[in-house]
Amino acid sequence: MTTYIDKYQEIKEAFELLRDEDNAKKMSSYMRDKFKYYGLPTPKRKAVYKSILNKEKKAGAVDWGFLEKCWNDEFREFQYVVMDYLVAMQKFLKYDDVAAIERFIRSKQWWDTIDGLDRIVGNIAFIDSRINDLMLKWSEDDDFWVRRIAIDHQLCRKLDTNVELLEKILVNNFGSSEFFINKAIGWSLRDYSKSNPEWVRGFIERYRDKMNPVSLKEASKYL
Repeated sequence: MTTYIDKYQEIKEAFELLRDEDNAKKMSSYMRDKFKYYGLPTPKRKAVYKSILNKEKKAGAVDWGFLEKCWNDEFREFQYVVMDYLVAMQKFLKYDDVAAIERFIRSKQWWDTIDGLDRIVGNIAFIDSRINDLMLKWSEDDDFWVRRIAIDHQLCRKLDTNVELLEKILVNNFGSSEFFINKAIGWSLRDYSKSNPEWVRGFIERYRDKMNPVSLKEASKYL
């Protein structure tokens, strides 16, 4: 029987063999030297564990031990493994799993993982509406990365966007001086403007005086 340690070790050994020191330095520099990298481009990285993900989907159960082991690894590619795994296993995720995902959200934080985890959490709302109340709560969290999850959790929903919830979450984040918050507000509005530009125009008219210039610029891009 394959254990979570076996899966982790299989990936670890493959990553070690494929490591590219020159590219690793470039990738680390791009992320402001916050993390160590093997230097693997996305296609090469995903190819390493494609068969593992296929087996996991057939098994139909999330291996949280494996995900914890990967997340705790010092190399950033392993946090990407976790995100790719959760995307692959999205249909098996339930509301009760959010507590485990929150641990990933609140550690090793930077835009790359936060922007990978936002829709993973958000998509659970399609099977459990309790996510809506949780996202409203998160929109006022002391941790701005958690607030960013709440702001962007409905990205790409198009006309399935819960606009009442979106408005409340965005309003809760007005007045922030944090770039990553103001950018996220703009992105969420820009994304929704592709499906419902009139609503976004109305939102901007209502709240223009309270919106940061970064948010306004992003929100208006397609209007």
